[in-house]
Amino acid sequence: MNVPYCLKKKAVFVAGMLAMASSGAFAETRPNILFVMSDDHTSQAIGAYGGRLAGLNPTPTIDSIAAEGMVMENAFCQNAICTPSRASIMTGQSSAVNGCPTLFDALPKERHYLSIEMGKAGYDTAVIGKWHLHELPVTFDYYKVLPGQGAYFDPIFLETGATEEHTFRKVTYKNCVRMKGHSSDCIADSALDYLKNKRDATKPFFLKLHFKAPHDNFLYAPRYESYLADVTIPEPDNMRDRKNHGSIATRGDHDELTRYIGTSVGRRNLRRNYTQPFFRGWRKTLDQSLSDEEIFGDAYQGYLKAYLRCVKGVDDNLKRVVDYLKAEGLYDNTVIIYTGDQGFYLGEHDYIDKRWAYEESMRMPFIVRYPKAVKAGRSDAIVENIDYAPTMLGFAGVKTPGYMHGKSFKPILETGVEPADWKKCAYYHYWMHMEHHDNPGHIAIRTKRYKLIFFYGAPIDSDEVQIPPAWELYDLKLDPTEDNNVYDNPEYTGVIEKLKEQLKERRAELGEDDPEFPINKVINEFWAYDDESRAKAIKISNHYRHLRETGKITIK
Repeated sequence: MNVPYCLKKKAVFVAGMLAMASSGAFAETRPNILFVMSDDHTSQAIGAYGGRLAGLNPTPTIDSIAAEGMVMENAFCQNAICTPSRASIMTGQSSAVNGCPTLFDALPKERHYLSIEMGKAGYDTAVIGKWHLHELPVTFDYYKVLPGQGAYFDPIFLETGATEEHTFRKVTYKNCVRMKGHSSDCIADSALDYLKNKRDATKPFFLKLHFKAPHDNFLYAPRYESYLADVTIPEPDNMRDRKNHGSIATRGDHDELTRYIGTSVGRRNLRRNYTQPFFRGWRKTLDQSLSDEEIFGDAYQGYLKAYLRCVKGVDDNLKRVVDYLKAEGLYDNTVIIYTGDQGFYLGEHDYIDKRWAYEESMRMPFIVRYPKAVKAGRSDAIVENIDYAPTMLGFAGVKTPGYMHGKSFKPILETGVEPADWKKCAYYHYWMHMEHHDNPGHIAIRTKRYKLIFFYGAPIDSDEVQIPPAWELYDLKLDPTEDNNVYDNPEYTGVIEKLKEQLKERRAELGEDDPEFPINKVINEFWAYDDESRAKAIKISNHYRHLRETGKITIK
């Protein structure tokens, strides 16, 4: 996919800003920094965040870190998909500026700002596991990363100094190694090897440790087959009854698009759902003769057990790393951060995957332990993934570079107190309109009380609307599970006006309102959402249903 011209233009500007950025001098007293990120590990599947799965105890190691650290309850990604989220973490910038709004966009080495700044600050830098930013992480002192998504079993790793050649799915990779076993075990083995043998022990280390699990298709190590085997996983209350969740953008005119929008657990989505046979993994065992209701429940149980078995494997392997740090006297002098690259759906609203601006997808787990400075407790301060790089740099003694959008929340971690001038909202933009999981393009703003979402329904490089545009508003105080869209409730008219102003301000701040983005023409056209806009939305809904029913539109 070609990067839009405006993104290229902004990237050139940002590269220039990098040259002017200052970094702090190295100091012996600086802590090690271990940034652990699992792929698609949602907060609902971490015991420390509570919820219906906490009693299953899937994450005892992560929970022990949380018990001695700060749990951020309102951490959000700006774009809930792998490459964009990882790029925002590496750059401290929005997708509009860092040039990675989609899965297909590469982050060039000159924009690997986090590793560059850490290296300048005197850290020994390493990244191990899933990278997924396409260009090799050569700005790290050491890397050992999966090519692309990588394999769950016997994975290939592109590694600093490697000379072997291996083939995976008909692609031959050079300068790599192949390991035997499950990826979570292999990634932890590689992290321990780095810590024991490959790092420069005269420097503090900055290690990004990235597990592939629990990404779809949830292939777990065989030793976890018995975990949860005799347990019935509780279903979310809104999985079978979607209530007043959504809008014409996600459901169509009188629900005419529910078969086409948003991939599902049950058979609702005709193209992709978890009842379908799959070429490998847990889905092939489902009895396709079951009724819709019966197979819905069976699919959910298989899905959740496979997912949680992958989570258990991550937690157990993290324990191996933690145990090593303790044994070597490094544990209490290491800032340990645990997160996922975004949230993930575990059946809520009959959705799977991520991508949506709804809570299960937009919310990220974020836990920090560093007893020398981080206060143990919980904070409801709103933080975004663009804030992660500035915060880690803060622990390294580096002032946030001026080219980053994000701000360090290190003071919040240290005191548990949210400053009066701290950000009041989080921004969201999903750009990959109707790709892979049938999610329309949309933007959103999230405060502590409300979430306002606008589905503009057009591809990234187009001003042609395909899916009916619509607004949604959720009162999170009264409706934390987002079951009731109150956008058309006149009692919220004033709230909507204020939120739209905040949304407009954040878009300008993050470089998202550039007129060179074709989608902004659509956003502006339907912004007020008057009677004429609503009438157009109904026509678009009817037209899209016709195109899907006649096979004139196919989805990747």
